[in-house]
Amino acid sequence: MKLNFEKAGGLIPAIIQDVQTNKVLMLGFMNEEAYAKTESDQIVTFFSRTKNRLWTKGETSGHFLHVREIRIDCDQDTLLIKVEPVGPVCHTGADTCFFEENPR
Repeated sequence: MKLNFEKAGGLIPAIIQDVQTNKVLMLGFMNEEAYAKTESDQIVTFFSRTKNRLWTKGETSGHFLHVREIRIDCDQDTLLIKVEPVGPVCHTGADTCFFEENPR
């Protein structure tokens, strides 16, 4: 199945989920190069919109995300990547970036 990178200007969202717990860990964006690197290395690589370059999760912390499964949604414009994380995922030290509740 071919991914549609054109819909959102060359980037697609990649939802990262723990393969063991099914907990959603983070969301990042990939361009075609980041996706190809993720597939070949089996370690998640994003396209950093702030750094304007490829960014492999864990490149400075050592907290890599080892790919175990990649799923493409029905519109071919979003990824669900199931991973085995090495250490905490969030830059705050939490195991997920989704730990705060939105006050109502």
